[in-house]
Amino acid sequence: MSPETLVFMTSAISHRGPDDEGYYLWGPVGLGFRRLSIIDLSGGHQPMADTEESVWVVFNGEIYNFHELKHELESFGHVFRTKSDTEVIIYGYKQWGEDVLNHLNGMFGVAIWDERNRKLVLARDRMGIKPLYYRLESDTVTFGSEIRAIIAADRRPLEIDSEALSLFLQHRYVPSPFSMLKGVRKLAAGTCLILQEERAPRIERWWKFAPVPFDPMPSDEEAAEHLLTLYRTAVRRQLISDVPLGLLLSGGLDSGLLLGLMNESGGSWKTFTVGYGSSYADDELSDAAQTARHFGSPNFEVRLNRQMFEDTLDKVAGILEEPVTASSVVPMYHLCRRTREHVKVALMGQGPDELLGGYTRHLGARYGHLWRALPLALRNGVGYLLGAMSHNEAVKRALYSLDVPDRLERYERILSIASRETMRDLFHDGVLPKGEPSIREVWSEDLASLMQDVDELGGMQFLEVRSALPDELLSYADKISMATGLEIRVPYLDQEVVEYIERLNSSFKVRHGRRKWLHRKVANSFLPPAVLLRKKRGFLSDVDGWFRESMPTKMGTLLRDPNSVIYGYLRYSSVLRLMQEHQQGVSNNSKILFSLVMLEQTARLYAERHEDKRPNISEKWLSDGALSRS
Repeated sequence: MSPETLVFMTSAISHRGPDDEGYYLWGPVGLGFRRLSIIDLSGGHQPMADTEESVWVVFNGEIYNFHELKHELESFGHVFRTKSDTEVIIYGYKQWGEDVLNHLNGMFGVAIWDERNRKLVLARDRMGIKPLYYRLESDTVTFGSEIRAIIAADRRPLEIDSEALSLFLQHRYVPSPFSMLKGVRKLAAGTCLILQEERAPRIERWWKFAPVPFDPMPSDEEAAEHLLTLYRTAVRRQLISDVPLGLLLSGGLDSGLLLGLMNESGGSWKTFTVGYGSSYADDELSDAAQTARHFGSPNFEVRLNRQMFEDTLDKVAGILEEPVTASSVVPMYHLCRRTREHVKVALMGQGPDELLGGYTRHLGARYGHLWRALPLALRNGVGYLLGAMSHNEAVKRALYSLDVPDRLERYERILSIASRETMRDLFHDGVLPKGEPSIREVWSEDLASLMQDVDELGGMQFLEVRSALPDELLSYADKISMATGLEIRVPYLDQEVVEYIERLNSSFKVRHGRRKWLHRKVANSFLPPAVLLRKKRGFLSDVDGWFRESMPTKMGTLLRDPNSVIYGYLRYSSVLRLMQEHQQGVSNNSKILFSLVMLEQTARLYAERHEDKRPNISEKWLSDGALSRS
């Protein structure tokens, strides 16, 4: 590792850490770091080492239980020099080795260099809140919080991984361990990569929680009381900060309850909301403002329109590095920019939908056994009629999925956005590897054995929480927020909260057709009925309507251009057919069409990367003094 390359890689992610930078280069190892200062502003410089300089750490994120861990490690005789949470990882590793990861409550992408044992440990937190990418070739590994750090290390052309491309178009995101670039991988949530001299590299799942249902199940009151206690503890942990902190507020239940929990710790928390105003029927600006008034909190709103959405889309695609189909990515970008004008840390209400059954698809998983109990002839007849009546492809796939006997295949079909037939028709012959890429292979590798004891809904949520949530929703939240100098925290995804909920049966999550039943019960004492009964929305955009309009849009123009990069992989005629079916109301193809738009935006960025665009580096960072052991 040359000093110049290390600085190039670190500079590529300077937006993630505008407050400080640091380097460690010794022998074959180089560590670089860019810091967004949140805790111990003056004493948290990284890379950080123990007093003997035998263990070095760079880490992005927060360790919320670092005070408790520090006291425990001091009882073993370890002496701390800072008030930083980074230091507990160093001495925790010296005390417990790789098992230190199981002691950490927080969000992190971390690299630990054990100089005495010549061992490097790369790890991603349980929930995958913080990303970690790597490229492993022969005897060299490069890694970083974002792909751009890895590709800054050399000038090789960027090549799309066709298997990852297929998985993206099926599921709206690129699941770990894949990335959209051939040769670059990302660690899955709760896993680590261990490299040691004279030993083969190995990837291990360090978070091996296998939920076993409570026996007996708690009563409704006991479950609600315990979950509220866990929520309160998680929020108190994540309010720790040495810089101003606020909340991303939608008009819904989850962030509203979060604001109520924050208020229990005192203060008047600034809240931030994004929307389109009256131009969009499902807009949340007025609902969020009402919730903020209920708690006496100031609310700052960002108002968007379609032109702003389309004008920003290519910039957001560049931030994301990998395509993500959620139309909320653009509102999220504008929201984070506005939030950063006032605070440096913001809490977000992500998690209850995945954990407690907040999506329509969870109704199918909850009540699918009733459908399968019907006589086959009746299922076929009713299924045909419902499929013919609905233009929603997701509804059709859900109906056809309920009869699939294999559990993982059933989940795969429910969680996909396109049928296998559609996928086969999209690709040119010879683009995909032999056999159809399937996310089941990712799940079955080490997750299937951990979910054997949970019920149908619990099994699907188990996979969502460990795959779609980290690699789609949490990934884009991290990259977009960090691009604006803002740290996002997600209290509902605290380890203790997740592990408790995953041991509850489905009746606590979906009851009498009511989604997030237990979560709503907890929220009853915090929120007025108007908030509890609001329709679920989120930071959405009217992409469906925009694609239906006859007038050309920037997004539509990308797909109609036969010279677009994606047509090196996909059939132009097949994409046009999807657009025509959508505009004519034959089927709702908005998700896959937006997926193709995001894919094209990303592919164009990869194509542009062939030029050498390395930053100019000041000579002072190439001196021996700037890249030393201390």
